[in-house]
Amino acid sequence: MNLIASGKNKLGFVAVDYKGRPVAQRLFKSGFKVAAYDVDRMIKIKRLGCVLVLIGVASLMGYSQETASEYVSPSEAVPRGKAPKMQVQLLNPGEPTKQYAVVFYQGDEAFSGLQEFAEKYQVTSAHFTAIGALNGATLGWFDPQRKMYKKIPINGQHEVIGMSGDIALYQGKAVVHTHMVVGSPDGTTLAGHVLAAYVSPTLEVIVTVDPRTMKKRFDPATDLILIDPASK
Repeated sequence: MNLIASGKNKLGFVAVDYKGRPVAQRLFKSGFKVAAYDVDRMIKIKRLGCVLVLIGVASLMGYSQETASEYVSPSEAVPRGKAPKMQVQLLNPGEPTKQYAVVFYQGDEAFSGLQEFAEKYQVTSAHFTAIGALNGATLGWFDPQRKMYKKIPINGQHEVIGMSGDIALYQGKAVVHTHMVVGSPDGTTLAGHVLAAYVSPTLEVIVTVDPRTMKKRFDPATDLILIDPASK
């Protein structure tokens, strides 16, 4: 850049370029353009950063919601349905060890029905087996690391190949614990802890009441309610 001294200011002269423009003015304009460009660039970078943060938060929320929907804690794994068509018959009147046939029909939720049966008939200790069929269920696999049940969804019609469980007291209230194996149309099987089971067309449960009351206790190592034979 060729500078030519022209005119005087307090310092004695003003520097101009070959076109006669004051150097300070030209540099100011150029610097202003650069500064404006940098500000615009920073705004775009900040906007991009905000978008990436929002995407990350949305992804984490989606993952947490998915995880929450896939798992259920033992305290939440309780009966929530109804079994309005359930029928109960005492099979051996007068015998010291009672046996009941508890039969469910289309649409009944069997886990809830068994809980209702235990409370209504004041069953404090029992074991049971069942066969039948379902149209939809949710089973669970217990994850000892999470201390939670991972849900196993059962969609559509399935045969109940086997169902077994027990009834015992926890804090003075009957608690049903049951597992199930179901067969798919292609003959493959799924199994697990019963969280919900929707009967179609029937489920036949034979309950044997035990002569001695079984009690359960809370196990802090697993967050499960477990039978304690030593409890009285």
